[in-house]
Amino acid sequence: MKRKPVIMLLVFLLVLTTFTVAFADKGDNNGKQKGKYRNFKLGVEVLLEEEKELIEGKRVGLITNPTGVDQELNSIVDLLHNDPDVNLTALYGPEHGVRGSAQAGEYVEYYIDENTGLPVYSLYGKTRKPTPEMLENIDVLLFDIQDVGTRFYTYIYTMAYAMEAAQENDIPFIVLDRPNPLSGEVVAGPVLNPEYKSFIGNYPIPLRHGMTVGELAKLFNEEFGIGADLTVVEMNKWKRSMYYDETPLQFIAPSPNMPTLDTALVYPGAALIEGTNVSEGRGTTKPFELIGAPFINSTELAAALNEKDLSGVTFRAASFTPQFSKHSGTLSHGIEIHVTDKDAFQPVIAGLHIVKTIHDLYPEDFEFRAENSAGVSFFDNLIGNGWVREAIENGQSVEEMQERWQADLKEFKKVREEYLLYK
Repeated sequence: MKRKPVIMLLVFLLVLTTFTVAFADKGDNNGKQKGKYRNFKLGVEVLLEEEKELIEGKRVGLITNPTGVDQELNSIVDLLHNDPDVNLTALYGPEHGVRGSAQAGEYVEYYIDENTGLPVYSLYGKTRKPTPEMLENIDVLLFDIQDVGTRFYTYIYTMAYAMEAAQENDIPFIVLDRPNPLSGEVVAGPVLNPEYKSFIGNYPIPLRHGMTVGELAKLFNEEFGIGADLTVVEMNKWKRSMYYDETPLQFIAPSPNMPTLDTALVYPGAALIEGTNVSEGRGTTKPFELIGAPFINSTELAAALNEKDLSGVTFRAASFTPQFSKHSGTLSHGIEIHVTDKDAFQPVIAGLHIVKTIHDLYPEDFEFRAENSAGVSFFDNLIGNGWVREAIENGQSVEEMQERWQADLKEFKKVREEYLLYK
């Protein structure tokens, strides 16, 4: 009986040691994580901590949306409005608005922001470029919005139009840089043919451009003759190899149908489905990851795509009922895209395989969106040319298409090198 207390004491000491080691390891890991990201700063943080003289004593206009936050998730609107050294006088909202409450394509009227009492001007819909009247009460214009690294995401063209307006009205333009969530190394897909320019593709850049908004601003400004008085406030400690989940940042949905990094990863290719009568998953919890239509056999489509053994991705047979947009309220069948290796995954190639495979399997039901009076389909605007659609209809392989756009892509990469700010 005397041995029982000794055994109990030994058990207690063993448990205590285990917990001590576990917590020590956790502390070490937390320390390592903090060390890994030490001195990482976004453009907004560098501005307010190191380069505030760019805006001090000036009336500031701000183009932003919910992604305009610091690492502590404080809104740049509030940071500037509450800073005694800054005179924030006007807000400007891109597609989806300053607070991000509008759906895709929905026009946001002029209004007064409830939190600050500041006027909010829409840069989507009737007025995509700030008018002189919108800029009357500012001395400098800031841009702070998270991009997703894909040519047909509209925020980079809101930036470009605002740069034009700033140049025309002799107003300095400042871009507060943010990461490219798809990393800054991979450049892929066809370069846009200028004959197919639109608000989802205003300049001849590839589908996946591999640049930050600051780098794009410099390229747009110089290569396409905007000529704005441009300053890019660079990030600190961002590396080109970093995907968004390799930074210390929380992912804030840049738009209602871009809820996660997984969405952004598939978007450069999956969004091509928007140019067809197949649902791209809008109206579900996984837009662009779910793709389907009532006429598709999900098992057949998933098997056909998996047989192609595409790098870094697996396709799962899936069915879903969109709550809005294409096939709203109708059970649709298709696939869910599962990225298994983001470094190996080629979203543009995968997206073209999806479009082509659905076209080939269901020729009686599949359709590209109707052409406009100029013979241009929305699919053409997305892909940036008219020949890819013709190639799909004529039975060409994705490999043949890829080969055709290589020369333009190579030329763009040379130009791009001149504007890269990070290693």
